[in-house]
Amino acid sequence: MEPTVKVFTDAEDLGRAVAQEIGTAVEAAAGSRFVLGCPGGRSPMSTYAALGQWFAERDTDLSEVVIAMMDDYVLVGPDGFHQAPADAHYSCRRFAREEIQARLNVGVSSQHQIPDEHVWGPDPADPGAYESQLEQDGVDYFILASGAGDGHVAFNPPGSPLDSTSRLVELAEQTRIDNMATFPEFGSLDEVPRHGVTVGVGTIARVSRQMVMIAVGPDKREAVRRLRAADGYDPSWPATVYLTAAWPRLYVDQAAFGEGAW
Repeated sequence: MEPTVKVFTDAEDLGRAVAQEIGTAVEAAAGSRFVLGCPGGRSPMSTYAALGQWFAERDTDLSEVVIAMMDDYVLVGPDGFHQAPADAHYSCRRFAREEIQARLNVGVSSQHQIPDEHVWGPDPADPGAYESQLEQDGVDYFILASGAGDGHVAFNPPGSPLDSTSRLVELAEQTRIDNMATFPEFGSLDEVPRHGVTVGVGTIARVSRQMVMIAVGPDKREAVRRLRAADGYDPSWPATVYLTAAWPRLYVDQAAFGEGAW
């Protein structure tokens, strides 16, 4: 199916549009669990800000909303792999708590807030458990973002097959380079972890009831070109998984669109 491509004036305009879609869906599901698939990073920040405003204006009941993170960094120690510390500047658990949960909760009454136990993420000790959890509950709305340099989605590196599941991965060098911009407190590439735990490309395709791919900023112009040019899933650019949706959508701001994007 040909994707729907929408170009927005700027990141804030895009964020408001996505927030309206999500907010409407959350309100329609009132009283039932609503799983929101969330990436970390720069691209979704305007969406999270707009969602916080949407929910605050309505005092929406978020007590059944689940934040399902896509990935996290993994460190290697003498006793094997372990998740990055939850207070590390690059921790996806920290990001989920401070940049998503706190933003969405800040303006709603205490009984309507997202509880801590509704912030989910993959555990490197048992990625399969997260896979099973998402398979069981599904993801009602998955926000997706593409890596600027190599098209990674979550931490799935180029070459990831469409049937890939939640797992430990070695991060591609370009993914690590991209993430230096996402987490500017990294002083050098050597400080960026070399491994991660991630949902799979196949996980995203199977569990998503609705998904949208977003791209924000001039550094995403090549990503937008690749996403628009693909006619199906291309393992060399894993973010093309958005094309597996029943209704594939690509939302970009003018800076990411660029004059030469197509």
